[in-house]
Amino acid sequence: MSARATPRRPRSPRAAVGLDRLWAPWRMAWLAKADAPHGCLFCRVAAARADRRDLVLARRADAVLMLNRYPYASAHLMVAVRRHAARFRDLRPAERSDVLDLVSLAERALDAEYAPHGVNYGLNVGRVAGAGFPGHLHMHLVPRWDGDTNFMPAIAQTRVLPEALADTWARLRNAITSLERPSRSKRSARGGARGATQR
Repeated sequence: MSARATPRRPRSPRAAVGLDRLWAPWRMAWLAKADAPHGCLFCRVAAARADRRDLVLARRADAVLMLNRYPYASAHLMVAVRRHAARFRDLRPAERSDVLDLVSLAERALDAEYAPHGVNYGLNVGRVAGAGFPGHLHMHLVPRWDGDTNFMPAIAQTRVLPEALADTWARLRNAITSLERPSRSKRSARGGARGATQR
């Protein structure tokens, strides 16, 4: 037998068995609560007025637009009806209108600030379908880009989020403020014109 050791063949990443590890200590707060959520997230956020804390971007009388605190991608948004209702068939006309109004606003804000090449829309109804808060209807909007893959998802099945949630919230909140300013001005002008006519 030769004294020289036979060189080892490098292992293919696909041949590796077991779990890869990514250091993500900020997720422990979520993991500690994931098994037994206390109450409904969307009911709590709808009732509160702590928009920065709760990552709320816009409110309507019957719906709320917010960032997902545990996103699949940067600027992952959610639109939820304010009332605790499980399905579209349970919604009143005004609630359906406000939900879709905020979906439209979310699209425009994403286009203005992030220019995604596409958006994934999703609703999970019931725990078996993946709903984290079953019983409270909410829609996910996940922006997508042609070039959003890098070595992490390719070799480690991990997505990198390049922006802090607080920064994403500030950017989208400013975009929404700018988008809503013209419509508020038009409503005020119409109200003023009506008032002048009534006088």
